[in-house]
Amino acid sequence: MKKTRFILPNAFTSLNFLLGVFSICWSAGMFTGSSTTNPFMMGAYFVLLCALFDKLDGFAARLVNASSEFGAQFDSLADLIAFGVAPAICVALCYKANVPQWFDQNFILVLIAFSIYVLCAAMRLAKYNAMDSDSYHHHFSGLPSTFAGMINMLLLALVLQYKWFENQNDALLFLPIAVLLVTGLMMVSPIFLPKLQMRKNKFVNGFQIFLIVVTYISAFFFVTDKIPYLREFLMTEAVLYVIIGFASGLIHRSEIIAEAKASADK
Repeated sequence: MKKTRFILPNAFTSLNFLLGVFSICWSAGMFTGSSTTNPFMMGAYFVLLCALFDKLDGFAARLVNASSEFGAQFDSLADLIAFGVAPAICVALCYKANVPQWFDQNFILVLIAFSIYVLCAAMRLAKYNAMDSDSYHHHFSGLPSTFAGMINMLLLALVLQYKWFENQNDALLFLPIAVLLVTGLMMVSPIFLPKLQMRKNKFVNGFQIFLIVVTYISAFFFVTDKIPYLREFLMTEAVLYVIIGFASGLIHRSEIIAEAKASADK
């Protein structure tokens, strides 16, 4: 019984890991014949599913009291694949497939953004395991890799939906690469972002729960075109959370650091 309780959280982590691998496979065209959906849209969809299951493994571990060092390391490895490697590969291959001439002309820029994003994701996850997981209980230090992956995949889905590659507007084509670079740097930034946790205010808790439920439902229907503005809603929600959260982190930065120091001294 002592060992079996670890099965549930590790099962969610395993699913997260495999979905990240599937995202890469679909983007690379390995399973193109198995679905009529655009392979890059499917790659983005798998990353969003990873984000949903990523939260469930931690919840399951706390529910059955199955937190472990193995689970923490396995989770970080799965996150690196799902939110670090998979989004970067999906974005790069999508450009290569849809605008090969633009890709060749801007190869160095794409390579730099790709490399920085993947490296920052790896450094952020290593830093979190080494220091931040015990230092800040109510805030993230930097943008979580989960949100970085989600934002990049949601943007790529909108690019495909609105046919930016077909229009080949240079200003718009540079945007996903710029976002990939910026979100990579944001992962290792020293800015704080509030975690989604239970608060003292019941209204805030109710609003958070409502948004989480709506987000989960919306993300599962991400690949369908029958629900209007679904991807726009998810993108708006993610961007607003990051903007408002980072603004709050900047305003209360000194208080957050003081709280972490006080907690460490106890």
